[in-house]
Amino acid sequence: MTSQIKSIYTDGACSGNPGPGGWGVVVCYADDSVQELGGAVPATTNNRMEMQAAIAALKLLAESHQNQPVTLYTDSEYLINGITKWIKGWKKKNWKTSQGKPVINQDLWETLDALNSPRIQWQYVRGHAGNWGNERCDAIARAYSLGKTPSLTKITSNGAGFVAQETESPVHKTIQLSNLYSDQPNPDAEMVESTTLTILNDDNLPRETRVAQLSNLIETLRIADEIATKGYFIASSELADLMDVNASAVTSRGEEWKWRNWIVSRVRREGNQILWQLERVDAINSLEDNSSPATA
Repeated sequence: MTSQIKSIYTDGACSGNPGPGGWGVVVCYADDSVQELGGAVPATTNNRMEMQAAIAALKLLAESHQNQPVTLYTDSEYLINGITKWIKGWKKKNWKTSQGKPVINQDLWETLDALNSPRIQWQYVRGHAGNWGNERCDAIARAYSLGKTPSLTKITSNGAGFVAQETESPVHKTIQLSNLYSDQPNPDAEMVESTTLTILNDDNLPRETRVAQLSNLIETLRIADEIATKGYFIASSELADLMDVNASAVTSRGEEWKWRNWIVSRVRREGNQILWQLERVDAINSLEDNSSPATA
């Protein structure tokens, strides 16, 4: 007999938006076993991948014929708001927005609506914040979006914590992670993110995928340059998204440090957020040169 599903984590990722996408699902059972799902789509958007992950999760739940409540965790406010709030108005307006325009991703919203039920408790969880279930889903989704094939693990309790074991293969490396699923933030989240992704030689990726990755990198650097040039302040979570790391990897680096072509400086705290500023290294060097006293 299959154990009761306690909670589900879902996440989506896109290598470019639009671009190659991936989605990941982690299903946590009452007996401490875990089931992982994931998949890839060659051309899609991040929002569609967030929705596809939830669809896969709800299909699995429907097949279990479980009647007990289940909490579904997602870091997508688009998904949470859409399925719990906006969808009611869209259906009344025959799948039109308040501006009378067709609802984007209507096909997936209709599928989600059909699979949704009162026993699903939709819960937002902040992404890149060290939550294990969310981090693992993110790792699965990102791997698929980058053209990799992660090993989806079957995780069981060993009495002292959770242990994940992946199968050794020519392009995979065996990893073991203790206490993998916890609702509490993990201080070593940066290390975990680097190990949960399947290890694959980039030379094995198709040229098109490598070019797409390079294009995405250039766009990331362009955004960083615009942030620096216009003097914008950005929060730790936003900086983490830009750098493609966990938020803990940002806040643990100190007050000032270098990232690629920029010096990243902590500006101030606003509420529960830390704000950062980016300055181009060459711009700083130029100011220092101009401020140096002239020599005879």
